[in-house]
Amino acid sequence: MLELLKCQHNLFRRYNKFLKIYGLSKVPSRFLRMINTESVQHANLQQGDKKVNIEGAVPSTIRDTVMIDQEAQSHESTPDGDLQVSTTAQKDASQLPEKRKTIETDKLVDAKKVKLDTKSPKYKKLNLTDEKYDETSYYFENGLRKVYPYFFTFTTFTKGRWVGEKILDVFAREFRAHPAEEYQRSIETGKLTVNYEKVPSDYRLKHNDLLSNVVHRHEVPVSLQSIAIVHMDEDIVVVNKPASIPVHPCGRYRHNTVVFILAKSHNLKNLRTIHRLDRLTSGLLIFGRTSTKARELEQQIRNRQVQKEYVCRVEGRFPDGIIECNEPIQVVSYKIGVCRVSPNGKDCKTTFQRISEVGDSSIVLCKPLTGRMHQIRVHLQYLGYPIVNDPLYNHEVFGPLKGRGGDIGGKSDDQLINNLIKIHNAENWLGMEEGGILPIANPIKCEVTNSRENESLTEIEAQHTKLKSMVDSIKDVGIEEPIDPFDPIKTTFDPFCHECKVIYRDPNAKDLIMYLHAWKYKGVDWEYKTELPNWACKELIDYDTL
Repeated sequence: MLELLKCQHNLFRRYNKFLKIYGLSKVPSRFLRMINTESVQHANLQQGDKKVNIEGAVPSTIRDTVMIDQEAQSHESTPDGDLQVSTTAQKDASQLPEKRKTIETDKLVDAKKVKLDTKSPKYKKLNLTDEKYDETSYYFENGLRKVYPYFFTFTTFTKGRWVGEKILDVFAREFRAHPAEEYQRSIETGKLTVNYEKVPSDYRLKHNDLLSNVVHRHEVPVSLQSIAIVHMDEDIVVVNKPASIPVHPCGRYRHNTVVFILAKSHNLKNLRTIHRLDRLTSGLLIFGRTSTKARELEQQIRNRQVQKEYVCRVEGRFPDGIIECNEPIQVVSYKIGVCRVSPNGKDCKTTFQRISEVGDSSIVLCKPLTGRMHQIRVHLQYLGYPIVNDPLYNHEVFGPLKGRGGDIGGKSDDQLINNLIKIHNAENWLGMEEGGILPIANPIKCEVTNSRENESLTEIEAQHTKLKSMVDSIKDVGIEEPIDPFDPIKTTFDPFCHECKVIYRDPNAKDLIMYLHAWKYKGVDWEYKTELPNWACKELIDYDTL
């Protein structure tokens, strides 16, 4: 008798199951519109004088917003455009809403007096932003900002090329940071799951399978230099970004990024990125505080209505006058973020002007008229005047001429990429695995001082406990502690984490800076500029006349 209602009820039950599997949080409005007036009238006609309570036929978990994800989330875009959803802990099936009991027909009431309530969620929404920022905390040591290791869950949907392959084979091939044996252990212990369920190592991946990998995350140290606020109002925030700090989470950086530091240290949350700077580039960075302002400034940049001025320090005596470079630039590899001049590249234009000489180097004013990846650095390399401490484009991996005039020593793009990865530590400057999906550990450019691979887990844990006990000793002797020093009590340890077994030296100061600075941005009715770094010789050059 209630065929229509039963059909709709079954449909919602199946869709609710779909939500649980894929961790979605809200029912599209088109599903609620399926229960319309005509459907109610049709059901009433089928029942004669007996009225139907259409609201009672719909599970409350469908009418209300389904708050499945009660863990902090962050959404990061990978270089190939896939959406990566990250959570601080693995979700448990017990958190999912319970199913509605079977409908009893004797409790149905007049449907005409019932309205669907879709505005009052049954579950209280957590402050996901705060929980995300509270995953770990900072400490400061040797002039560096460091992050305590923390547990984190990387998640991603199965890529098309993985479908039909065994999960262990995919991880061993796609994520080579660790041997297959380590991924095997993660699968067996339930740290690496499919749709939040434990699977065997020979499980074959299907379309839309959600892969989750719980890792013990170690971030790379960055400069202790503070992020200065250049301008702030209700619409935008303008800052002076120090070198070495990425703008947004990518690869081995999450809390040690500008957006996280501003949120945790300045309570500036939910900022909208309008443009970006390379990790090693310092200078002016603009964020939107409202979507309207962010779209407005993005449109100005897209329409080339924003004049950008950079200052850099290059090798040799740069030529006199204004030098213009119009060479097209092609991305050699999006994965590792490397570009070069190529006739197959995109059109771009940069003007350069020498403003001073310092020894055997020159201070150069750069004005990019387009916004290609690494545009200033690539054009300077092509002209034969690379930035003095550019670890990427001022290297003989590009050939004896270091890429001058487009000469990369006769190498193919594939050979260039392979050589770059072998010679340099990818995480230090290439941006490899940017927005990385599921890597457990990558090497960092910090020299290993002591490897503990051969030590037993008991010995390592004993040393970890000993470190924690040092806090009381420091307090007993009355040693003055710096602001937010290392606190062993706050650190965590994973006996199966590779990086917990290796001690690294801190990176050198020269590895944390590149002589390229975003100095001034001028748009429609606005202009901002930053203080110049010491390497720009601001005491000797009258920048106000430029």
